[in-house]
Amino acid sequence: MPADTESGAPALQALQDRRAWVFDLDNTLYPAECDLFAEIDQRMTDFVARFLRLPRDEARATQKRYYAEHGTTLNGLMSMHGMEPDEFLAHVHEIDLSPLPKTPDLADAILALPGQKFVYTNGSRGHAKRVTDYMGLGDVFDGQFAIEDSQFIPKPNQASYDAFLQSFDVDPQAAVFFEDLARNLTPAKEMGFATVLVQSEKDWSHEPASARPAGIGDDLPLHIDYVTRDLTAFVRSILQ
Repeated sequence: MPADTESGAPALQALQDRRAWVFDLDNTLYPAECDLFAEIDQRMTDFVARFLRLPRDEARATQKRYYAEHGTTLNGLMSMHGMEPDEFLAHVHEIDLSPLPKTPDLADAILALPGQKFVYTNGSRGHAKRVTDYMGLGDVFDGQFAIEDSQFIPKPNQASYDAFLQSFDVDPQAAVFFEDLARNLTPAKEMGFATVLVQSEKDWSHEPASARPAGIGDDLPLHIDYVTRDLTAFVRSILQ
């Protein structure tokens, strides 16, 4: 059992009968320390400033408020301003992927899991494909579910999870959900998923308090079944 699995958590062998494995993308399949999202974050600020004709500091405050209140900045802009999503998604995900690692060990570990494997992200289809292909995970997953597939309704909105389950006919009682945001695991746990929080040492203090990942050493909410800082080691350990 990985050293960073919660003491008192069910044994990892309890997951061996699960037959669907659902992975968030950003800061979950790759370490948050890659800081890839920092570039996306800055590009969001640039877009909000241009779209709303705001000074950059006001644009950033609006961006973060929408993220906290609407699940994503995108959803806030669509809900509050009637923005069409395509230009936003194209702009914010036009990023340099070179900080990402190649991950053959993670690919092998996920492939060894029984049943089907999925990516489920609040990012775009194009972003999910670019990232997984770059990391060597493009052929690992049976399906990828992006923000377009939920009609732009993000996690943790229940309608997003319902759309995911319907798209792939997943039984949450036989599934595991991996995420870096504890708030996105709340609906998953309520639906019957086993939940795994992927943590990092990264400082998230610049994010709204309600939307930050749980910090290492923080008291974790009861809907978290397992926690890890090493996704590859955790996945490998499930079948040991």
